[in-house]
Amino acid sequence: MYSARVEADFAAAHFLSHYHGKCENLHGHNYRVLLWVRGESLDEGGMLADFGLLKKALRQVVSELDHSNLNDISEFRGDPSAERIARYIFTSLEKMFGEFSLDPALLWAVDVFETPTSMARYERG
Repeated sequence: MYSARVEADFAAAHFLSHYHGKCENLHGHNYRVLLWVRGESLDEGGMLADFGLLKKALRQVVSELDHSNLNDISEFRGDPSAERIARYIFTSLEKMFGEFSLDPALLWAVDVFETPTSMARYERG
């Protein structure tokens, strides 16, 4: 099994409505996002997927989140946790991979780091 990874960053604000503590207040993070693809075969050029296309797709998705208040995005329903952000990015990428000539079946996981030591992952089940 082969796997490959690209990453991108974005900055955004959020608060957690159902959390009791300092994260219920508006605050921001410099998020780091890792996009993982996985597959059993390589293309004729010996690659699982083109890094350039993966980066372009990921950058397009995170650019929509960059410098925003994540609570304003309806999919997060007032609680834009790292877990929900990871799922949102995963499903957004899954829908758009075809536009970049990428096989959606290769999409394996998305990791979202709120800090260098705190990360959530959404992966294909």
